[in-house]
Parts: sequence; C-alpha cells; structure tokens
Amino acid sequence: MIKTRFTEMFGVEHPIVQGGMQWVGKAPLVAAVANAGGLGFITALTQPTPDDLAKEIERCKTMTDKPFGVNLTILPAIKPPPYAEYRQAIIDSGVKIVETAGYKPQEHVNHFKEHGIKVIHKCTAVRHALSAERMGVDAISIDGFECAGHPGEDDIPGLILIPAAADKVKIPMIASGGFGDGRGLVAALALGAEGINMGTRFCATKEADIHDNVKQKMVETDERGTDLIFRTLHNTARVAKNAISQEVLEKERAGAKFEEIQHLVAGARGKMVYSEGDPDHGIWSAGMIQGLIHDIPTVDELVKRIVAEAEGIIQNRLNGFVSGAAAQAAE
Repeated sequence: MIKTRFTEMFGVEHPIVQGGMQWVGKAPLVAAVANAGGLGFITALTQPTPDDLAKEIERCKTMTDKPFGVNLTILPAIKPPPYAEYRQAIIDSGVKIVETAGYKPQEHVNHFKEHGIKVIHKCTAVRHALSAERMGVDAISIDGFECAGHPGEDDIPGLILIPAAADKVKIPMIASGGFGDGRGLVAALALGAEGINMGTRFCATKEADIHDNVKQKMVETDERGTDLIFRTLHNTARVAKNAISQEVLEKERAGAKFEEIQHLVAGARGKMVYSEGDPDHGIWSAGMIQGLIHDIPTVDELVKRIVAEAEGIIQNRLNGFVSGAAAQAAE
C-alpha cells in the first residue's frame, strides 16, 4: 500500500488519478477507477447541459460507493458554456471533489470551497501552480510537456517541471503527463509528487467509451506518434499523429489562420473518431505515453498492476541499491 498526502486528503486507496478527458470521462470509466481504489473524474463539458451532468453523476453513484469527482475546464470562448450552471449542478449533486483546469478559476474555486468541496487545479507551469495555491485550492495537478491535450507554451518536461514545482508548492501535487506504469509512479514520488494523473493510459482500457480500433492504434503506436498543433496560435495541443494533424501542421507552416483550419479540428470530428473508430477522421488527444502502452486491460487490472510494480521497485530494486551500498561499506 502506497500512502501519500494525496491519498489521505482525498480518501482513496491508491495515488492514481484519472483526470478529466473530453468525450471519455463518463460514469462507467470513472466508477471503474473509483472501485479500483483510484480517483476518477467525470468531465462536465462532455455532457451537453448541466442537467445531463447531474444525471451522469447520479449514474456514477449507482456504479460505485467510493469517492469520485467532476472536472470543470474553463476555456476562453466567444460564447462560453454556462459555467455557473454546471458548477451549481456539481454542488447540488453532493460531489465533494472537483478538478479545475484552464483560465482564471478563482470564482469557481471560491464557490466550490464555500460548499466544502475539495479542489485540484490542473496547470502546466510552476507560476500557475503557485497562483492556484494562493487562490486556495487543495492540491495541484502539474502537467508536463509529454502530456496529451494542452501542455502550455513553456515546453518543460516532467523530469524538470515536477521537482521545480515540488520545491515551491506546499500543498499536495499530482504529476501529470507521460505516466502509465509503476515505473512512472515511483519516478513521480521520487521527484516530489504525491501521485500520478493518467489520461491516455486510461483511454486504452476496457471501460473507456472509445472504439476498439482507436485503442488498438494506441497499442501499436510508439512514443513518436503525436503531433503538436496550434503552436503558431500559441495554444499548443498534443494530439495523435494522423492524416488530419499532418494537414493542420502543413497549413500552419504556410501561415494559415485558425479560420482556415477550423473545419479540420472541429470537436465533432474528434468525437466521431472515438465512436466510429476511424483514427484518421479527426483530431484526437493522445500523449507520448502511447510508447509504453502494450495492452488493453480492465481498469482494475491496470491499477493493480501499477501499484504492484511500484511497490516492487521501491521494496526490491531501489532498496537493493541502498542495502547493497551499505553492505559494501561495512565490508
């Protein structure tokens, strides 16, 4: 059993988190993570309306009696979603853990905290983590350059970002981006984190609501199978490398404005990738961790494997280094 400040604070068995993922963070996956002893998050904006979110939370409650949370990502938009209504749906549902991400979450953090809800804020830079800590969040999820989705614009990999944040952030911190096995969990703990957040690795599980063709694509792809799009728009996104991402990059290199690539990157097309199973139909998120994904287990099998592997590394391999050195010194 690996106990950390994170597991103690959030009442979970293992320091493993399934963060919010658009189109994927639904009740069956989230409940499976909870039942396996981790912390899963329903993605609020995957649900078309706040009422739909309330129903999805209730559905999850019928599948698990363990803690789970809801992700609310705040993005700049010409016509933003009704964030206050989604927030109220979360509060009214009795959920006690929220993952926030994105743009200026202060009003959301304040409202959640007023109702006794613990908040984990996901960010990509030490300065943003410190800002969120000042806002009063309970924990940080720090997202390195290896991650799927938005890695920020600093390009700092986890090997540097995690300890740099751990040197300054006082509240518990989860390491995110590039994690998928027991080695990653041990590394994150060694670097100063209290656990790991996994997205892409949880996509390649039986319970994820993603077409088998796409899961198989993750298994077949190595660590080079991602593209960084929107770099020219200063809104970088790491996505699975495919025909569409390559076309987007070609247009970006030619100086295209967002309006000229909007039809290629539409969310509806990405959603269809997951439902219909054509990996080249649209843009979909995947991280470099694809290079370490070799099977499609159940969530329970995956979590048990990661924990067992991590415990084995700590008790045997790492302990052997120290014990061996001590034995040699005594000779």
